Amino acid sequence: MSTDFKMSTRSTVERYSTALVDLSRSIHAEPELAFAEHRSAAKVSGLLEAEGFEVERGVAGLDTAFTATYGSGELVLGLCAEYDALPEVGHACGHNVIAAAATGAALALREVADALGITVRVIGTPAEEVGGGKVLLLERGVFDGVALSMMVHPAPYEAIAARSLALADLEVRYTGKPSHAAAAPHRGVNAGDALTVAQVAIGLARQHLEPGQMVSGIVTKGGAAPNIIPASTSAVFDLRADDLDSLRRLEQRVDDCFHAGALATGCSYEVVRVSPPYAELTPDQWLAEAYRRAAVELGRRPLSPEEELREKIGSTDMGNITRALPAIHPTIAIDCGDAVNHQHEFATACASASADRAVLDGALALAWTTIAAATDDRQRERLLGAVAGAS
Repeated sequence: MSTDFKMSTRSTVERYSTALVDLSRSIHAEPELAFAEHRSAAKVSGLLEAEGFEVERGVAGLDTAFTATYGSGELVLGLCAEYDALPEVGHACGHNVIAAAATGAALALREVADALGITVRVIGTPAEEVGGGKVLLLERGVFDGVALSMMVHPAPYEAIAARSLALADLEVRYTGKPSHAAAAPHRGVNAGDALTVAQVAIGLARQHLEPGQMVSGIVTKGGAAPNIIPASTSAVFDLRADDLDSLRRLEQRVDDCFHAGALATGCSYEVVRVSPPYAELTPDQWLAEAYRRAAVELGRRPLSPEEELREKIGSTDMGNITRALPAIHPTIAIDCGDAVNHQHEFATACASASADRAVLDGALALAWTTIAAATDDRQRERLLGAVAGAS
């Protein structure tokens, strides 16, 4: 029976291959930033709606979030479709591939949903790069009743259960007092100096950070003109750590550095959380192994579990989903030479023949993982029990 389901889903993905590749390429050609992915969300939800999915747009108060649902089975699958891009480098993280693969998996599973006793739901999740779209959707109930959730992310390598880092995305804003930089500098309170002190303090602190902790940042406002003492400055910092507990300790240390800048210069300051905290990935091991078997059957060559321990995939708000319900976030390899995510060369690779193949293989691997879970009585009971326990 499972073999029949797999053959059916393969046939469906092949039938829709042109539409899925066109979807990926179209999203890639029109990159949109967090919470402004209007065209991208419309492309994904529009295709699913045309194929019989019940679409709800603007869910959870987010204009570019949506759900597209098919079927009425008790086992509810949540396929996460990301589609936001990065400033300057566009789809250099390949979210166009993610969205198209989720769409392909949904279309494939639609054909067997009734026989499997599942409900297929694509969840359009905006603002992964910054903003924490999945965290907001989770907090506002969009994942309620979902028994298992999946997505697949392009990368230079194939990893099934790779680690990610917990993330805090913070903006610090200093306020001082302007004055003429030559005629009366003593009348000013220099917000630029406050930010410099904070950056130096963070740089010196790096030697003493715990293993797995790291800080990166950019200045977003440095002043208006060199002959004016800067009255206001700001910077955004990404704080990362192996887990949320370590992240909280890192936040306290960095806040002390922010405070040092204010104390040294007489400025006031505030810290604004740009995104909700991202948790580290804790993938469901059974689903991960089921996905591994599917990927290998499709001819792909994932890293071994031992090799995966040496790899980290940055940070993702999918980590919060994996802590709330059984979920996985594998990566799928594309041919990108020496490039890595967030480089121009990787963006180019995400609209290549290799990326097109990743869309189709990713769709099938997600579909086959779902079939494995739905047809295994013990796992089905486990997944349904987790939903009941959370309600």
